[in-house]
Amino acid sequence: METNIKPQQYVTKDSGERIEFASGFTRDVNTDKPRYDLIHLECLKRLAELYTRGSIKYGDNNWRKAESKEEMDRFKESAFRHFIQYMMNEEDEDHASAVVFNIFAYQWLTKYKK
Repeated sequence: METNIKPQQYVTKDSGERIEFASGFTRDVNTDKPRYDLIHLECLKRLAELYTRGSIKYGDNNWRKAESKEEMDRFKESAFRHFIQYMMNEEDEDHASAVVFNIFAYQWLTKYKK
């Protein structure tokens, strides 16, 4: 089977430090590495469900089209509105996930779409 992955494209990062377990199993240390395992899966699922509903309503990754200050301000406006609704215990929508989505979208666009 032919593959497009070339071995020289990847490197195995090495901190230079090791941890050895009682069995003799040895690994690089996990110091300063992101702890994705700490994100509660139900919260991640709720966020994914919100992205799915947005995709159905607006199309896949529609949020990535935002460019202007007015469009970017909508993310902040929406995040704040959903935060207030969340703080007021409104349950008509998943306001907590909407806050996270809007902040993530704003941050991603600010970094990658200049």
